[in-house]
Amino acid sequence: MRDFRSLKVWQKAHQITLRVYTATRRFPKEELYGLTSQVRRAAASIPTNVAEGCGRSGEAELARFLNIAMGSASELEYQLLLAHDLKLLDADEHQSLSVDVIEVKRMLTSLVQKLKAEC
Repeated sequence: MRDFRSLKVWQKAHQITLRVYTATRRFPKEELYGLTSQVRRAAASIPTNVAEGCGRSGEAELARFLNIAMGSASELEYQLLLAHDLKLLDADEHQSLSVDVIEVKRMLTSLVQKLKAEC
């Protein structure tokens, strides 16, 4: 069992989630059960799956949950684009969050490749 808090990818994903929650507070109330909820769920799913994978036994299980986190990161990447195109996120905030999500995706890919090489 690993300590998920020590993983840089979890730390980065957690910070993105906090930023997403802050950014979505400004979304219109009619989006509360729509895009706001979806963006928040996708963001929180990334560090959640990293943490869950760390609590499982074996490298293969961890890699499986990291791949699920990757899917959530891709989902978040699109939802941020949609929020920007709907004028719910300004260009600077969208750019900053997107760059960070892409970095998390790279970190997840790297960690999965490392785990596979160790197996």
